[in-house]
Amino acid sequence: MPRCLKLLFIPFIIIILLAVPITDSVTIESQKEHKLLAFFPLRAADSRFQIVYTHSIHHSEVKESYRVLKNGTIRQTELEYEDTAVGMPANAEEGETFRMKDGKYYIRNMKRDFPWIDLSTGQVSADHRLVAGEKVTPFKEFAEPGSVVRIKKRKLSLWQQWKGVNLVDR
Repeated sequence: MPRCLKLLFIPFIIIILLAVPITDSVTIESQKEHKLLAFFPLRAADSRFQIVYTHSIHHSEVKESYRVLKNGTIRQTELEYEDTAVGMPANAEEGETFRMKDGKYYIRNMKRDFPWIDLSTGQVSADHRLVAGEKVTPFKEFAEPGSVVRIKKRKLSLWQQWKGVNLVDR
């Protein structure tokens, strides 16, 4: 191969490596601009995350647990909360379990599937937090309070990863 072709080939390969989506990730995008705000890469053993917030009416903590399935579906697996007041379930659906332990309610064995999750981030008291791996990150660190974000699984290129905020490996 002539030297000039090699010199053209190398940048072409670099551009391809930067542009091709290769890493399965959970992404958080602004609903308004469809801009990548944050992400965390999915690893085989770590496809779980939680959204934790303070309920707007009864001001107690709610913890929603999710798992990303291989097909990209986001499955809610558990719900933990302290009050069965307005906006919270008082029982489990078919196939789920409902328990009370140490003053908290738990709905487990949930199989509620979503292609994505649209979340209105708290503007005043909700204090939404994302728990991924061992990291707890307030949504206000990467999203405007009161904005709507979309959480979904997608593949990211190296370029997209450099532009976004990696919530786990920072």
